Amino acid sequence: MCIRLFTALLVCLLFFPSLLQGWGFFAHRRINRLAVFSLPPEMLVFYKPQLEFLSTHATDPDKRRYALAAEGPRHYIDIDHYGSPPFDSLPRSWEAAVARYTEDTLQQHGILPWHIQRMMYRLTCAFREKDAGRILQLSAELGHYLADAHVPLHASSNHNGQLSGQQGIHALWESRIPELIADKEFNYWNGRAMYISDVAMYSWELVISSAIAADTVLRLEKALSQRFPPAQRYAWEKRNGKLTRNYAAAYSLAYHRLMNNMVERRMRSAIIAVASCWYTAWVDAGQPPLQDLARKPFSPEQERQFKALNKAWRKGRLPGREHDDER
Repeated sequence: MCIRLFTALLVCLLFFPSLLQGWGFFAHRRINRLAVFSLPPEMLVFYKPQLEFLSTHATDPDKRRYALAAEGPRHYIDIDHYGSPPFDSLPRSWEAAVARYTEDTLQQHGILPWHIQRMMYRLTCAFREKDAGRILQLSAELGHYLADAHVPLHASSNHNGQLSGQQGIHALWESRIPELIADKEFNYWNGRAMYISDVAMYSWELVISSAIAADTVLRLEKALSQRFPPAQRYAWEKRNGKLTRNYAAAYSLAYHRLMNNMVERRMRSAIIAVASCWYTAWVDAGQPPLQDLARKPFSPEQERQFKALNKAWRKGRLPGREHDDER
């Protein structure tokens, strides 16, 4: 059994290296960057000068998984483990869920919606304290978790098609398609940030919507694969100076069209979700003025932490269960 698991993981890492990147570093960075332009002027004056930070550090939660085993479950929830939609056997309250299933079980199957709520609380506190560095760091990282909540396979126990003979579908959906066509074809704009009156309910709505879409993601790719022989499904191409096996562009685009542009719609939804959560935290903190916070936002200790995180990531050792790297 261990040999089979190791072999499956090795194949994924060799043939689909972008599995290491959540939505894909490209998409996470785009989502955070574009969310800034949905903010009101009172927030834009602080956020816009920090576009590069918010984009670059959108991927910090993925990097942290190389240093902290507890990070992995924050990126997903195998909500189908708890039944079928609307998954009402799983209490929405953390305390009630722990009482019913134990914390170990919840951690094993992911805690994404609860972690979004925790991050919102932290961001609201940072706004109240007018801590510029914390505001930016938490905004960048909250954007990551919200984006993950929009990926159907982050809400499915069959998160990489490993239960249906579709290994690699995770990277196809959330990395390959956006990298190929997002900036060329996607319509990113969908309005201004909105106030979220019930963050807890909102976080559950996001993951349940993704869970319901997961069946379509898997079913359509399975049907498409039967029309494409393996030689037409995959292609070898240079990536970061190395020759890697990836999904062929024609196959990826066919899948995108077959899903009726689902990746575009969910990416656009993620952008407005990120902007709306940043806006909600600011409003709940009393709408503090932000124009004077951008002068020197990061302390030497925060700068040291960013460098340490990058160092751990570059070492490339990922703790956690099998397939955590595909989240």
